[in-house]
Amino acid sequence: MTPTSPAANEPVTNLYEGMVPVARLKDVRIYRHVLSVLVDNEAGVLARVTGLFSGRGYNIESLTVSEVDKEKQVSRINVVTSGTHQVIEQIKAQLGRLVPVRVVRDLTDDGPSIERELALMKVVGGGKKRTDALRWADKHGAQIVESTPKSFVFQMIGTTAEINDFVIGLQPLGLVEVSRTGAAAIACGEKAIDHEQEDNTEADIKLAD
Repeated sequence: MTPTSPAANEPVTNLYEGMVPVARLKDVRIYRHVLSVLVDNEAGVLARVTGLFSGRGYNIESLTVSEVDKEKQVSRINVVTSGTHQVIEQIKAQLGRLVPVRVVRDLTDDGPSIERELALMKVVGGGKKRTDALRWADKHGAQIVESTPKSFVFQMIGTTAEINDFVIGLQPLGLVEVSRTGAAAIACGEKAIDHEQEDNTEADIKLAD
């Protein structure tokens, strides 16, 4: 996908502008995308964004939102969604038309990015299951943040896939409750989310373990 670039001296106002090959739009397979959206930090913005998804039948797999610039009153929304290329392009274009939205970036399409999620998981039980749960947590690098004679609360930070795998392994070991933040994501490299994107730019980026 090659974005349309503004003139050299024209300020970047966004939003989302894209030209998509026809062959890509004809692909009917479903893909997972992580979208990062900068919005004005004002009442009702989150409702407008989520309303766009629900009103058009788009699925939200996870959503995180927080103020990222108090002085400029800007918040960042990270949305994980799935759909065909055509549906994803429609989502990005429609998000870009919302007045409170400043920038829309598709971290999945734009290049390498880092994605992390925080999860808290409560396990109840004793005996062998309790021992096996501790071993499973140690194997996955999860931390114990609360412990009683009959329960544990584990904390884990990782990718969505890593946390999914950890949760699946805990289910037969007494897992009774899960609380997850949803994915927070950021692009690799030197460019910030609100910088103009350049065409045909490649960077030698190594992701941290």
